[in-house]
Amino acid sequence: MTEPRVIIRNRKAFHEYFILETWECGIALLGPEVKSLLEGRGNLKDSYVAIKAGEAFLIHMHISPYPHAHHDPIDPERERKLLLHKKEIFKISQKVREKGLTVVPLKMYIKQHKIKAEIALVKGKHLYDKREAIKKRELSRERGAEAR
Repeated sequence: MTEPRVIIRNRKAFHEYFILETWECGIALLGPEVKSLLEGRGNLKDSYVAIKAGEAFLIHMHISPYPHAHHDPIDPERERKLLLHKKEIFKISQKVREKGLTVVPLKMYIKQHKIKAEIALVKGKHLYDKREAIKKRELSRERGAEAR
C-alpha cells in the first residue's frame, strides 16, 4: 500500500495549538474543487470544524476556482460537509463543549484515489508556550548543524 500524498497542510495549527486527538474523514467536494485541490490551490489557514444538526462542516476553507471549469463559479469559501460516523461526530461535539477546545483541519491528502481530511481536537497555546516551542526548534537545528 502506498503512502498518502499530502495536498495541503495547515502549518499554522501546529504553531497555534496543542494537538490532542486526530480523526481521518472524507469531505464532500464538487468536481472543479477536486481538480483545483490536486493542483495544490487550497488553503486551510483560518478554517475550523463546526457541528450543526448532527453533521460536521468545514468552515472558511479556501479552494481557488479551477480556471478550466465550464460551469457556474463555486464560492471558494463555502461550507463543506465532512463525512464522519454519527458516533464520531457525537464524540467530537462532546469534547468541544469542554473549555477552550476546538476542532481544526490539519491536512488534506489523497488516499486510495479519494481526498481525505485529517481533523484534530486542539487546545490553544499561550504566548509562552509558543516561545518555548521556538527555542526547542532552534536548539535542535543548532545541534544538527554541529553534527555535520
